Amino acid sequence: MRGEDNQQRGIFSYRTAEERIAPDHPLRPMRRMVDEALKGLSPRFARMYSKHGRPSIAPEKLLRALVLQVLYTIRSERQLMEQLDYNILYRWFVGLDMDEAVWDVTVFTKNRERLLKSEVADGFFDQVLQQARARQLLSADHFTVDGTLIEAWAGHKSFQRKDGKGKPLDEGSHAGGSNPSVNFHGEERRNDTHRSTTDPEARLFKKSRRGESKLSFMAHVLMENRNGLVVDTRLTKSTGKAERESAWVMAWRVRRGHRRVTLGGDKNYDTQQMVASLRAIGVTPHVAQNEHKRRSSAIDARTTRHQGYAVSQRKRKRVEEIFGWIKTIAGLRKTKHRGRKRVDWMFTFAAAAYNLVRLRNLTPAAA
Repeated sequence: MRGEDNQQRGIFSYRTAEERIAPDHPLRPMRRMVDEALKGLSPRFARMYSKHGRPSIAPEKLLRALVLQVLYTIRSERQLMEQLDYNILYRWFVGLDMDEAVWDVTVFTKNRERLLKSEVADGFFDQVLQQARARQLLSADHFTVDGTLIEAWAGHKSFQRKDGKGKPLDEGSHAGGSNPSVNFHGEERRNDTHRSTTDPEARLFKKSRRGESKLSFMAHVLMENRNGLVVDTRLTKSTGKAERESAWVMAWRVRRGHRRVTLGGDKNYDTQQMVASLRAIGVTPHVAQNEHKRRSSAIDARTTRHQGYAVSQRKRKRVEEIFGWIKTIAGLRKTKHRGRKRVDWMFTFAAAAYNLVRLRNLTPAAA
């Protein structure tokens, strides 16, 4: 018998959000891990706020909402608040009651500087990493490093001469318009003479000779080779030496107080200076050999003859999974924030979210 299409809406509901979420939902173990990380950050949160005045939105709820934004590729905080209003799953994860009003989107804007100043992203990342360490999922001996470009929230038209003597707008273009025409043909544009008016810290850079030049930042990760978890992050200005300089810094951090470790990487790290500097701090470079006919590789048979070198070369390709996830799922192919500090904050936070996903997938196998 066909049912009737009644439009009568119920007035009351007697089921809580907890009851509506399936026991085996993938967000349940992640909620427990996030709560554990936020509990470890509680002393830091206490220092962030005054003991007097009107209570603010709990920072724990703000961070849970940002985790959702990363996991579900929500393109803006405004859309995040819209979905939080009607999505029961999101309300449960953040910790909002069914009838509790959502916040105004400006809550994130007003709290962003506070979160930046207190380095909450770094603290959250460390707390998640401690959980991985407690589960014995991290390698303490073998690592991989790599870098990628994060496109800045700035267009090529904003990249103008610092002295204000750039080429004028095309004839017929309206200077007051939001998208004027600009002819860059024949003009040499360099980072030492030009600067973006939208994001002055972004630099024009291309990672390969045939690649497209973009205003960007350079993001770096250090991955442990056992389970592909991120153990360190950096975000720098885009330069030709940024990858090698960051690799040395992150290798030095992980090497302190430990025995000799190995560091895998691609051909970009195969230089005499890089290999020598890594060996000087007790790090064995397992970087890919640059077999270009114009130069010789700094990696010789004393490294390549070991079986561990072949293992590192196979494992190092997993670092691309991290960048792929952060750019596609976390939405950082092109950042929506301006300034290196803000982009660095979001990149570190996205890396922590990636580790949460990996921990959720690895925990049953490790149990």
